[in-house]
Amino acid sequence: MNNPDLTSPALKTERLSLRPLTFDDTPFITELLNDPAYIRNIGDRKVRTEDDARHYLTTGPMESYKVNGFGLFCVVLKTDDTPIGTCGLLKRDFLDYPDLGYAFLPEFRSRGYAGEASAGVLYWGKKTFDLQKIGAIVNSDNQASIRLLERIGFSYEKEVTIPETKKLVKLLVAEL
Repeated sequence: MNNPDLTSPALKTERLSLRPLTFDDTPFITELLNDPAYIRNIGDRKVRTEDDARHYLTTGPMESYKVNGFGLFCVVLKTDDTPIGTCGLLKRDFLDYPDLGYAFLPEFRSRGYAGEASAGVLYWGKKTFDLQKIGAIVNSDNQASIRLLERIGFSYEKEVTIPETKKLVKLLVAEL
């Protein structure tokens, strides 16, 4: 497995740059993880303060970069470096292959950014790690995410239970 350079943008798309999350992103992460749609569709990470956000960054994305060589990236607009969301690959013990994850602030939804960033991450995962398959878990009632995933090449495989929460979710898979 290649270890990518995580000190520069992991990838660029037409309108976006995806780069590793840093402690400079603490206010943005605090806002994103407290968005009601984030809590409903992804989960409550109990990040309420900037100290909580720094802990989340240290034990989540930054630890994943070290252990797996990948993790969630900060998605920023190329035009002005405004952080608008996160997108990347996650390693989940209950899945056989990496999981695509993404979340965007409300004002940046329904503009095609999630699809653009996700398609870029799929390409990056194939090119950097020679991944053959990537999964995506999604709430059964999150039709917007299911449509987005299907648009970029995912198809339904089965339902799985998230061990920590006992929540039943759909697993979609993309063959790369």
